[in-house]
Amino acid sequence: MTAPEEDKLREQALATLTTARDRTTLLTSCVEDPDLTAQHSPLMSPLVWDLAHIGNQEEQWLLRTVAGREAMRPEIDGLYDAFEHPRAERPSLPLLPPDEARRYASEVRGRVMDVLESTAFHGTRLTEAGFAFGMIAQHEQQHDETMLITHQLRKGPQALTAPDPDPVPLFTGPAEVLVPGGPFTMGTSTEPWALDNERPAHRREVAPFYIDTTPVTNGAYQAFIEDGGYDAPRWWTSEGWAHIRKNSVTAPLYWNRDGKQWLRRRFGVTEVVPPDEPVLHVCWYEADAYARWAGRRLPTEAEWEKAARHDPAGDRSMRYPWGDADPAPEHANLGQRHLRPAPAGSYPEGESPLGVRQLIGDVWEWTASDFLPYPGFQAFPYKEYSEVFFGPEYKVLRGGAFAVDAVACRGTFRNWDYPIRRQIFSGFRTARSGDV
Repeated sequence: MTAPEEDKLREQALATLTTARDRTTLLTSCVEDPDLTAQHSPLMSPLVWDLAHIGNQEEQWLLRTVAGREAMRPEIDGLYDAFEHPRAERPSLPLLPPDEARRYASEVRGRVMDVLESTAFHGTRLTEAGFAFGMIAQHEQQHDETMLITHQLRKGPQALTAPDPDPVPLFTGPAEVLVPGGPFTMGTSTEPWALDNERPAHRREVAPFYIDTTPVTNGAYQAFIEDGGYDAPRWWTSEGWAHIRKNSVTAPLYWNRDGKQWLRRRFGVTEVVPPDEPVLHVCWYEADAYARWAGRRLPTEAEWEKAARHDPAGDRSMRYPWGDADPAPEHANLGQRHLRPAPAGSYPEGESPLGVRQLIGDVWEWTASDFLPYPGFQAFPYKEYSEVFFGPEYKVLRGGAFAVDAVACRGTFRNWDYPIRRQIFSGFRTARSGDV
């Protein structure tokens, strides 16, 4: 790596760490301390836990591991170990109060700035191309997304505001796109900040298939509801049917019927469900049932990635649907720039070579696939990031959402969750097998 290349990566690391911290500050300063220490749902941590956890992970990896410094607060490591304490238990722990958590995270960041300036971006796998700094920026942004989920779950008046996405004409393009069959390169071995489950790059054969041009919309999903989709067991897996009956699930999370119209609660505001937005806050079982009702299916993870990355003209895999350039505002709805998905058909400059839109941003998209390792997978830098989650219990989501920052969203990025989860910013698109 040349000196100019290293300088560019250092600037990128500084920018992504700063962007993440600015967002963390926003999410933890827009409410009063009682809201920071409260647990708004047993599914989520108190916001103040996330704040100190962010600082603790940054200290452990960048100050202790990379720089070899003495621990600042070793006595709190256990409190902020995500595997030692389930979320439901965290309010009962002796957590740092808000002001102390802020000071701790700020002091860690100040020392990290010195380490960033002096660390060579080569020599070890952890420091190569600034990986450790990119990993920590991604970790903070992932917790920022988690905190935004907590804000959505939180009861009470609106605390966050953001401009809406630009309006667009009603999408009238083709409903689906044919993705030709054949091999493509899945995963990556060259993206410097890619996480272990995205690696290594490998060839994957995919049969021809059709995929929705845009994510499934609220209007389309309402048709499923009105047709009795939640009352017809034939559309559901046995596990899915048992889940929705046990939990009285009859519509996406935060939806309520008011006469003949559907309303939703979004960050403290109640509004009419917009029919042209991608449907949001549905679990895997709901996405799978809708797809069956529509005579289709969810795409596999490999199909999703081929639709998002494959350039048939050059027979290569790109970083993003639009090419190799980093995401810009005209490409996708990312980074909490808005607090909602953009209408279906938005961002024509972000479409894939085959014409598929909104594969990056707006809503996480459920796939049919279980979360499994790629051939040749190696855990790095710790097994608890990916390896302990591999198996049929988790389903893969792809593409990111409006709540995801670009640093934690690539064409190869893999997210996963239980098929019952709905508090996440999840939607989907459907597919069907096709001929050449």
